Amino acid sequence: MRTRIRGRRLRRNPLHRRSDVVEAWTVLAVAVLLLLGAPLLGAATAWWSHGEARATAMEQRAERHRVRATVVGTTPDALPSVQVGGDHSYRAAVRWSTPDGGERSTTARVPAGTRDGDTVEVWLDSRGRGVPPPVGDAAVWQHSVTIGACTTLGAALTVLLAHCAVRRVALRHRMAEWERDWALTEPRWTHRRA
Repeated sequence: MRTRIRGRRLRRNPLHRRSDVVEAWTVLAVAVLLLLGAPLLGAATAWWSHGEARATAMEQRAERHRVRATVVGTTPDALPSVQVGGDHSYRAAVRWSTPDGGERSTTARVPAGTRDGDTVEVWLDSRGRGVPPPVGDAAVWQHSVTIGACTTLGAALTVLLAHCAVRRVALRHRMAEWERDWALTEPRWTHRRA
């Protein structure tokens, strides 16, 4: 003898309590939020993040420029290194010529193995300070995807934690309802007085 299980939580049944119905509807809401809500929120956040990151990258490209400079002063071997993009770089004093024929100098990051007198390309801001290169398109996309994925994951975890809390409360209510009904039924079965 086979019975149909589909929709069993939502059918009328004298053994179902109000907490059972609440829990069944909560499962449906959780499924919709996990399958539609969290991904849509992640996509919207990624879209917004992409716009913000692109605006920042365009702003950096507008205010930064690249110049060819000569390394002067101490050798990079004596300076601490920082790994940027898989390559080591060093802070070193560099000097370059301005378009009007003047000389300027600052400290900037130069690739590992650069020696005094070598010519390197450095990025400068509008005040002539050494800065990292502007953010590229790949970094903008990576940032957007990361923000979207983290938002989706965070929303899904929030929904699942809320579902656990609702299930716990529903279980307490269910047990209280069963206790109340048992208190009414037990005297008839056991012939004891309440």
